[in-house]
Amino acid sequence: MGLNLDAPQRRRIGVFGGAFDPPHLAHRALLETALAELKLDVLRVVPTGDAWHKPRPLSAAAHRLAMVHLAFDDVPQIHVDSQEMARSGPSYTVDTLRHIAAAEPGAELFLIMGADQAVALTSWHDWEAILQLAIICVATRARLSNNGALFDAEKLFPERFLHLSMPATPVSATQVRSMIATGQSVQTLVSGPVARYIADHHLYQSH
Repeated sequence: MGLNLDAPQRRRIGVFGGAFDPPHLAHRALLETALAELKLDVLRVVPTGDAWHKPRPLSAAAHRLAMVHLAFDDVPQIHVDSQEMARSGPSYTVDTLRHIAAAEPGAELFLIMGADQAVALTSWHDWEAILQLAIICVATRARLSNNGALFDAEKLFPERFLHLSMPATPVSATQVRSMIATGQSVQTLVSGPVARYIADHHLYQSH
């Protein structure tokens, strides 16, 4: 890809956004992989504000932000960034990246996402500007998708993509919410502090 991760570099900042409704152990595995493989100085975790693209209402921002802190605050390099929650109107990744770039002049940005997001990247608001602002780091066990085709954006800008060596982590927030709603334990899917917070605040007990 033309990127030498061992050469002296500018400050390296990872960015990982999501609803985190709730944050789960697959999120944790991804962030730990990104920190190690990308040799990041800091990894900004950005909970979604107004998720215009989500088909369902999200849990209250205060709950999601509290759970993100409980899930990740013990990792020194992780910084929870609540800018999207503070921003009025729809949350666009390009605006978040521009804000970080302005606050960290000269830094190199790495936008971390799953393969499902990478497939849809060309439908994102101002997606070409996103590729100018950040290297796209896709968490997938294989770089190929759609029967061997590269992601559409990657075919156009291959030099702006990296792939993280992720083990299979079959956990989703949808699964966690569904299990809680049906009275099942999620102790193996979320961290202990997050599980206690969900129980204490009676979250996800109905959809």
